[in-house]
Amino acid sequence: MATLGEVPDQLLLTTIREELEGEQARLRAHISQLTGADRPPLDENFADSGQVAAVNSENLALLGKLGEQLAEVDRALAKLGTDAYGRCEACGMPIAEARLEAMPATRYCIDHA
Repeated sequence: MATLGEVPDQLLLTTIREELEGEQARLRAHISQLTGADRPPLDENFADSGQVAAVNSENLALLGKLGEQLAEVDRALAKLGTDAYGRCEACGMPIAEARLEAMPATRYCIDHA
């Protein structure tokens, strides 16, 4: 366990990198499914156009949330390997290893979450 002022150890950072890269791939695949040519088209002439609008609205909301999650993962991967990773963006103190293990893309310590 890292003590005050230390960054996470190399083994933990390697594990976190693998987790973040896996999450990044999963998010990109999910986004691709929602936006790609391989998704089934919605029939705009469907009798219940309200249902089409609702599905489109749900997809847009989901795409927004997935995009936010992907941005957080990308940000964490960019910081990994620098002194910035594992430090709270609010106070600059180290983020507990247990929190990093549970939430590898977190930017804040538990006090500022």
